[in-house]
Amino acid sequence: MTSNTADTETASLPQPAQPMKEPQARAGRRRRRAGPAQQESNTQQPAQGKQPVRPRKTHPVLERLFELYPGLFGARFLPLKLGVFEDLLAAHADEFKREDLKVALGLHARSTRYLEAVAAGKARHDLNGMPVEPVAPEHVHHAILEVFRRRQERSSEDLRPQLRTRLMAAIETSGLSREDYMLAVRSNDETANAVLDEAFAELGARNAKREALRRAFEASGRSVAEFAEMYGMDPAEVKRTLGAARVRPEPPGAA
Repeated sequence: MTSNTADTETASLPQPAQPMKEPQARAGRRRRRAGPAQQESNTQQPAQGKQPVRPRKTHPVLERLFELYPGLFGARFLPLKLGVFEDLLAAHADEFKREDLKVALGLHARSTRYLEAVAAGKARHDLNGMPVEPVAPEHVHHAILEVFRRRQERSSEDLRPQLRTRLMAAIETSGLSREDYMLAVRSNDETANAVLDEAFAELGARNAKREALRRAFEASGRSVAEFAEMYGMDPAEVKRTLGAARVRPEPPGAA
């Protein structure tokens, strides 16, 4: 997909909105599990005395893309390679008009299901369904913000803790320094920047605890199982914290 699609846009975080009613939430979950054609054709049951909600029509080009590339536009969405617009035009020059395809791909890229795929950090794929390139850290970051913004609009629960956790994982996965990550993703949205600062602060505190545990473990001269028992910790959690590369071999029979 071209670089000016929705997964490159900066999203803002909302204030908590009124919660979605449970029947509507269940209906929303059912729609997300459906394919694009089914998803758009589903309608909510009208409330007593209210006018029925008209079903939204799926763009015909999206319907056709679903038929041609079900692995990309079907039951699950995958991030698309940069330049997929030109690839589709080249492969289907007699079928798609440039403007129609541009509109359809824009709708696709702004859909929550597509943003969730980008936010998950999945690789970008070509028309053959093959991964060809990673999603840029800033695209992952902004997709996470937009997904949580939409979720917050439907929930009375404060989702900032979950958002911080997702941002921390994205920061670690990016492999960027704090300065480089900030340079790539920082925006004029004060709320989004505040959550990012919180994520970095929490990540720093967690890394400090990990480093303290590593030093204590190395100074102890004990196995992971012995060290965990000495401090009343779960051995599996100690292994995860230390990292496989830092864990010395377990003696025979150790847990």
